[in-house]
Amino acid sequence: MATIVDAPAGAKSPSRRRSGPEQAGKAFNRLAATCVTLFALIWLVPFLWALITSLRPNEEIAAHPTTPWSNNWNFDAYKFAWNSSPLGWWYVNSFIISTLTVIFTVVVCSMAAFALAHLQFRGKYVVFGLILAGLMVPIEALVLPQFLEFRALNLLGTYWAIIFPSIALPVAVFVFHSFIKAIPVALIEAARLDGAGWWRIYYQIAMPLSRPAISAVAILTFITSWNAFLWPLLVLTQTKSQTIPVGLSSLIGGAAIQYAETMASAVLGILPLLAVFLVLQRQIAQGVANTGIK
Repeated sequence: MATIVDAPAGAKSPSRRRSGPEQAGKAFNRLAATCVTLFALIWLVPFLWALITSLRPNEEIAAHPTTPWSNNWNFDAYKFAWNSSPLGWWYVNSFIISTLTVIFTVVVCSMAAFALAHLQFRGKYVVFGLILAGLMVPIEALVLPQFLEFRALNLLGTYWAIIFPSIALPVAVFVFHSFIKAIPVALIEAARLDGAGWWRIYYQIAMPLSRPAISAVAILTFITSWNAFLWPLLVLTQTKSQTIPVGLSSLIGGAAIQYAETMASAVLGILPLLAVFLVLQRQIAQGVANTGIK
């Protein structure tokens, strides 16, 4: 005959034991979702306001600047912004500069990180320390010496004056170093025993295994280069050679500000970055999530 043994009065069932952590996890998820939603609204509201303002006539904006509605929606501001300024040239300049900056940054910073991770040379740790120290130097402190340097090289007003200072990026070296350092040493030694040189190990082993780092560095470098303002403003003097941020700043001036045209230009300037984010949002999330030290 089977006997039924009662559980002690103070004992808790496994389901009750799990209910506490599960409820805490659900509460944390709700809090995280709320914070993400608030931050998304903080960034989304200005863009929506710029979009709405760009579609309103200037007369309505001057009469009722805080009203988001209009009876005369139109695209006149976009036509005026495109026809009155070399916006197409600004797009081309920004795209060329950002693309070349990404290519050179990925190649140079990955090579530097590979050398610091696997090669042995005198002063290796001093060099790595100096690169990391570059993270603490503000960009504004380097403007004057860089300007004097590129003026001496006769590169002012060219794309290279924008590209060269952005190639040696300490953050990119740090990201690549953390990924390449995590490659198993046995894999590198096996390749060396098979007769592979360091160049072959770099581009056939290290770089394919560092694809998340390449994606993160490439995307963040493209966005940073596209949004750069101070250095291109000082270096690029001709109107047609300017980038999107510098060109848009030139539209804001004069006795009367054309708010609709200014907002239309801002929307046109952010559209490429918005397209990059929508297309590569998975790579951005994976790259940023995997940039920690392994």
